Amino acid sequence: MTQRPNIVLFVTEQHRGDCLGIESHPVLMTPNMDAIAGAGVRFTRAYSSCPTCIAARRSLLSGQFPATHGMVGYQESVPWTITHTLPAVLADAGYETCWGGRSMHQHPPDSRLGFEHVVKMDYRHPNEYMAFFQQRRPDDWEGVYGTGVMHNDWTARPWHLEEDLHPTNWTVHEALRFLRDRDASRPFFLVVSFLAAHPPLVPPAFYLERYIRTGVPAPVIGDWAIPPPNSGKGMDVSASAVALSGEALLCARAGYYGLLNHVDDQIRRIVNPVGGVDRMTANNTVVALTSDHGEMLGDHHLWRKTVPYEASARIPLLLRAPPRFGIHPGTVVSEAVGLEDIMPTLLELAGVAIPDTVEGRSLLSLARGEKPKWRPYIHIEHAPLHHTLTDGKEKYIWFAADGREQFFRLTDDPTECRDLAQVPEEAPRVAHWRSQLIEELQNRPEGFSDGTRLIPGRPYPAVCQHKHADG
Repeated sequence: MTQRPNIVLFVTEQHRGDCLGIESHPVLMTPNMDAIAGAGVRFTRAYSSCPTCIAARRSLLSGQFPATHGMVGYQESVPWTITHTLPAVLADAGYETCWGGRSMHQHPPDSRLGFEHVVKMDYRHPNEYMAFFQQRRPDDWEGVYGTGVMHNDWTARPWHLEEDLHPTNWTVHEALRFLRDRDASRPFFLVVSFLAAHPPLVPPAFYLERYIRTGVPAPVIGDWAIPPPNSGKGMDVSASAVALSGEALLCARAGYYGLLNHVDDQIRRIVNPVGGVDRMTANNTVVALTSDHGEMLGDHHLWRKTVPYEASARIPLLLRAPPRFGIHPGTVVSEAVGLEDIMPTLLELAGVAIPDTVEGRSLLSLARGEKPKWRPYIHIEHAPLHHTLTDGKEKYIWFAADGREQFFRLTDDPTECRDLAQVPEEAPRVAHWRSQLIEELQNRPEGFSDGTRLIPGRPYPAVCQHKHADG
């Protein structure tokens, strides 16, 4: 039997799909992430089907869409029990499994969900990062949040302590510890989960100063975007509507890019031929990188995520594999894919059967340059806000509260600056997508669709009682 590959999955947080050097970003440097794509495949239309942390991680771990795993919005402390998670299935096949870094953000907080080893940081609950941190600084109980720049804010400043105390450095150190101490008789599945680029926007000073020096691109503002009252003055610094300009805009974007550049440099500690995984495993390792969702970063006067626009919902998805899997270096795939597809992809690469509970599809055939019949769209949703359909070329958005619609041609307008929903010439395309959503939502318990029309104003809680396939 062919030796099963090891698997390293990097998971960044709040990482926009366009924030990669290989995406021709004007200033951001990500050469190590780019190299994963250069040695393998880049999916240019990968989406988070519920662009918020808890729901997205459920899709990643289960291969299920939000309505099935039950979390269609953001709600804390909702228990989740599922048998056939990605780590559980791999563990049953003989893999040693480890989640290291930013927590899985599931409830109860001590859930392992199939991971043999869990080494985490979590600002809500006791965790290994804070234990490490307080060994070094015994009187500091605030840690990452000791600067006044907090976890959803647009404010930014340099990291205030030694760099090896930064969550990004600690996460990589713990990943290397696992690689050093693992059971070499078994293949391994290692998730390296970063807090960055989620705020607080506190990269080490070098990385903040780099993007202060280079400057940052201005936000894109659509013809439909509405600025906050009084240009946002007087609003909380974590408000979801912003009108950043001048120093505030420069520092917010520089802080965000700096966090990602810092992650990229730290990834090199793991993926390198000298002391990293490539030397340790004789090049029998699958390496993938993705994120839970993006960040609006001031585009269209918006901050944070949850909304259906590309900056919030499109994510990076990069994959390289040993040559025997037939993925040609530099492959680019433009089909619409999602976090649900990662579990079946990694299981196929591992030669492990995909459970019937998985709704996503393996991406391996697309990565090999084959042309399988693919899904017509990805359904993106976030309670209580919207339902959205996109094939990566067009995007239809329906706002659940009032029935308002938006329509964008992403091929011509990738930053969604021109809302075409009311343009008479586009009425047939809008009607097509509306009919698709009517069908998509027909059996949902909220009552969004009666099979002939969309029904706005229905209760839309974060927890959906639809399918709940739990294996």
